Amino acid sequence: MKAIVFSQHGGPEVLRYTEVPEPKISANEVLVRVRACALNYLDLWVRRGLPGITFPMPHIPGSDISGEVAKVGELVTHLKVGQKVVLAPGVSCGLCQQCLAGADNRCRRYTNFGYMVDGGCAEYVRSPEVNCIPIPGDLSFDEAAAVPLVFLTAWHMLVARADLQPGEEVLVLGAGSGVGSAAIQVAKFLGARVITTAGSDEKLLKARELGADETINHSKQNILDEVKRLTERRGVDVVFEHVGIATWDMSVGSLAPGGRLVTCGATTGYEGKIDIRYLFSRQLSLLGSYMGAKAELYTVLKLIGQRKLRAVIDRIMPLAQCAQAHELLEKREQFGKIVLNP
Repeated sequence: MKAIVFSQHGGPEVLRYTEVPEPKISANEVLVRVRACALNYLDLWVRRGLPGITFPMPHIPGSDISGEVAKVGELVTHLKVGQKVVLAPGVSCGLCQQCLAGADNRCRRYTNFGYMVDGGCAEYVRSPEVNCIPIPGDLSFDEAAAVPLVFLTAWHMLVARADLQPGEEVLVLGAGSGVGSAAIQVAKFLGARVITTAGSDEKLLKARELGADETINHSKQNILDEVKRLTERRGVDVVFEHVGIATWDMSVGSLAPGGRLVTCGATTGYEGKIDIRYLFSRQLSLLGSYMGAKAELYTVLKLIGQRKLRAVIDRIMPLAQCAQAHELLEKREQFGKIVLNP
């Protein structure tokens, strides 16, 4: 089969479109014919390499996958060949206390497709049966692939971690990113007033189309000053943070007394600082969030299938152009997801 493979870390040039063996499945696994695979910043980090982490090489990236069941193992009971599925991106042991409690994203063996196991930038991918979810409604393969990682992350951050309530105010950083465009929609669905940021007026216009109430162009305006102006100096109840050191101080400063900052990433750097006196005197909460449980993905996909939330796709490209797609993502030229078709 054809796949995107890299055998060493580096820039987009290390990605090769080449022939590799088709995956062999075990008794409880499924072979999926990939129809669409959407990119995430996670793909960039894995390709570049992360300190202290050794990835299996050669490696196939890609966490967000949709396709058709091509083969099933002899112990598979809930899927049939030809069925259209979207894959839950998180793979866990399924046996530990956390998995059995429905918190599989806290499993000590938790990983993602394209992280410690081969991903979906290929014609075929193998998957545990439990990760295969029937595509809801009339979603296309491209739409389905654009949903899992970013919407699961946004839902878990705002619902399970930050407990965002109707009528509250939320600051969503990076409207043009996949997770940012998902968070705007989730926050509006929950009844919040949404303030969001982006680096161009074009992206901010698209953010308003997704439901953002107020927008901040961070290339021209100071985020903290604008948040204070838009909230009559009160601040917001929740900050949806995934940028890191470049926005950390402004994110903390944007919180109202009793506010919650929830973060899932640090794309610009990870050494954020805080004045502990400010933290306790304003009774702030700093919350970490990583992915989400499979049960939460079922909820999100139901809403996507009902068109109450929608996948945001910037462009669709051939799998062979994966290196060019990585370059676009690195330059932040997209709004929403870049989807690859094998």
